Amino acid sequence: MPVSSASAPGRPRSDLHATVFGATLRTMHELGYANATMDRIAAAAGIAKTTIYRRWPSKGVLIADCLLEAFRPVPLEGPTREEILAGAIRFLVAKIGEPGVGVAFAGVFVDAMSDPALREILSTRLQDPYRIALQEALGEPEERVLLIIDVLVGTLLHRMGMTGAPMGGADVAVLTEMVLRVLR
Repeated sequence: MPVSSASAPGRPRSDLHATVFGATLRTMHELGYANATMDRIAAAAGIAKTTIYRRWPSKGVLIADCLLEAFRPVPLEGPTREEILAGAIRFLVAKIGEPGVGVAFAGVFVDAMSDPALREILSTRLQDPYRIALQEALGEPEERVLLIIDVLVGTLLHRMGMTGAPMGGADVAVLTEMVLRVLR
């Protein structure tokens, strides 16, 4: 008699994550951060809210995981530190400009200001891996890389918040040149 492999009931994990992350970003884009409740995200994903809460205990944790997926992998390639950083900046600009990503990013930062546990998750799970990779790729100390991250992310989210549109063309070139001066 052939042996059959039993699979866990329900949707496969990777498919569920992709479904929830897609629904999260769509809901953020359509309704904004404050109105993108777990109920609405679950409805957009076509799943029960309890299914989401089993994996993500809060909206902040869900957004952190969603952003981790959206920003993976950051390309840190090039023959020079300048080209590595310029490529990372172009990648960051493009990602923050994707529907829902900038809104999710800015919203979860606001929540983290009054939630130390969420701030810790964002720091250790979202920022630290990229900070460490940039430190290694650029050969710069932690403090310098943290400043670069702050300047880039803060500037790009500010632009999205003030205009509703991602930073484009000439301004990205100027921002890149400003940050590259720090490395020279």
